[in-house]
Amino acid sequence: MTVKLPSLNGLRAFETVARHMSFTKAAEELNVSQTAVSHQIRRLEAELGRSLFLRRNDGLALSAVGHAYLPGVRSAFQGLRFATEQVFASDDNNVLTVSTLVSVASKWLLPRLPAFQQAFAAIDVRISASTDWVDFRSGGIDAAIRYGHGDWKGLQADFLMSDEIFPVCSPALAKTLNSPADLADHALLQVSGVTAGDWATWLSAAGQTTQLAEGPRLTFDLALMAVQAAVDGQGVCIGRSTYVDDDLRAGRLVIPFELRLQDALGFYLVAPFETAQAEKIAAFRSWLLALPKTTGTFV
Repeated sequence: MTVKLPSLNGLRAFETVARHMSFTKAAEELNVSQTAVSHQIRRLEAELGRSLFLRRNDGLALSAVGHAYLPGVRSAFQGLRFATEQVFASDDNNVLTVSTLVSVASKWLLPRLPAFQQAFAAIDVRISASTDWVDFRSGGIDAAIRYGHGDWKGLQADFLMSDEIFPVCSPALAKTLNSPADLADHALLQVSGVTAGDWATWLSAAGQTTQLAEGPRLTFDLALMAVQAAVDGQGVCIGRSTYVDDDLRAGRLVIPFELRLQDALGFYLVAPFETAQAEKIAAFRSWLLALPKTTGTFV
């Protein structure tokens, strides 16, 4: 059965009134009179044959039908806003805005970006470094590099790489480390957040008591700070290959022990399904996937 859609003005009035729970505030947002808003709501209710609001002495409330109807209406308007933003964004199709973690940007992505810019000179890359989750609908972000299982709803997720976890330190400090037990004589450098348990995990796998991880420690909010502290000889950092590979290659850091643990999670390039095949995103994806995987090549 084909259902005739009600008035778009009425639906807009319904969504606005429901958001404010006020005819007066809805009228102000829509730049019309309160009478006009009230008329649009009554017309919508007449078209549906259902009451959407309960008009009480102590204020306005959604009816059961209104509660059920609102999420779909709100989602439809959000979709319209997003689609409209994409229309205007098409005027700036050469700009690719990528969101990622600060440490991923500084220690992994930025050193590699010149190669992308050389291969795709027409694309203007803008990096937004943040620890916040990306709101693709309102944040002006085209794609993001995320860490996790790759199962984010509504997003195409392409696996880029996973980390190996192992201690790293300056070449000078490494000369004092003959076995993992010697870590008790040094400050352990770590990063807060989802990787805060890396030392305990590695020590356990190395047959050491996890109490070593409770000794002298320096904890940083950002991995790049922890890595720099290790380069400066302030202690032994529990490293992740994404953040330390370039420093290992340059000889600023070394790996004092053979044991390396494979992380179960990984880094993914994500973008909304509806825009994931845009030319600039597809170009960036292809370039990222073609990058050589250097994890595990340093001794």
